[in-house]
Amino acid sequence: MRSTGSKLFFGLFAGSVCAASPAQPAAPAADSYTAHTTFAKLVPKYPFIKVASAEVPPSVQAYRDITYTSIGARPLQLDLYLPARRSSKMVPGVVFVHGGGWRTGVRANFAPMAIRMAQRGYAAATVSYRLSPEAPYPAAIHDVKAAVRWMRANAARHGIDPGRIAVGGGSAGGQIVSLVGVTGGMRAFDPGAGDGAVSSAAQAIVNIDGLSDFTSEAARKFEDDPAKQPSSAGAWFGGRYAEKTALWHEASPTFYVNAAMPPILFIGSGQTRFAVGREEMIAKMDAVGVASRVVLFPETPHSFWLFDPWLEPTVEATVRFLDEHMGPRQ
Repeated sequence: MRSTGSKLFFGLFAGSVCAASPAQPAAPAADSYTAHTTFAKLVPKYPFIKVASAEVPPSVQAYRDITYTSIGARPLQLDLYLPARRSSKMVPGVVFVHGGGWRTGVRANFAPMAIRMAQRGYAAATVSYRLSPEAPYPAAIHDVKAAVRWMRANAARHGIDPGRIAVGGGSAGGQIVSLVGVTGGMRAFDPGAGDGAVSSAAQAIVNIDGLSDFTSEAARKFEDDPAKQPSSAGAWFGGRYAEKTALWHEASPTFYVNAAMPPILFIGSGQTRFAVGREEMIAKMDAVGVASRVVLFPETPHSFWLFDPWLEPTVEATVRFLDEHMGPRQ
């Protein structure tokens, strides 16, 4: 059954740090997709916004620059945020995946949300993954599945419940986590899932403004725009829709809906182009009895979750959904 079967609309809402490695991540390029570069673009139209704080309060422990897997000599890292005070009860976890058109962006974009999730009793990891200039699709999918495996394999060490791990992401990250979630258990999407391997299956998905169908005409209007040489999606797939049709189809989460998949929370902005495929995917989920929920923030820009006043209601919607579908926290 579809969860609380409805769309929710929101209007405008007026720790101690333990470093896993002393190294600091390299500063992002000036044109990278970060909260600060996006703020500069958005503040003229939305003068009331503020970049959400990534300051770690005493109630949260942060473990930074943890290598969760290596591709040859290339380490892929995550930052892990945990509730500082915990009972003996294990906490649920969530792996957050940043956006940036599959070719830019940094994991620090999700630090403010991860910190707030840790304050609410979740273990939250923000992950880096291979972007399209480094490796095309499906490398990012493999990387995120490896991050989920890392969290599950290291669950006991950090007091995380290995049976309650969600994936969440925004923009390109939203599409990535949807695909990661709906393809749980499919070895074609997870080369690390050999016999006896730790599972990369997620128990819930939070898709924030991420596409569900690359192949629809509405999506291709933007993602396959011939004026863009290449478009963000075209760069990720290594070719336009006509050239790489099979990959554009393969990467669309809507085509993997099945009764065993996790429930999905869709959180959307006022920019409808990023919701393409969502309603069709929900209809398929309804047909097989998988829960979904849609929470919309009208009149908001894409990337709203990077900023106050929108981050807090985004966190609240996420916590309510995960609590409902993964069980209570401590």
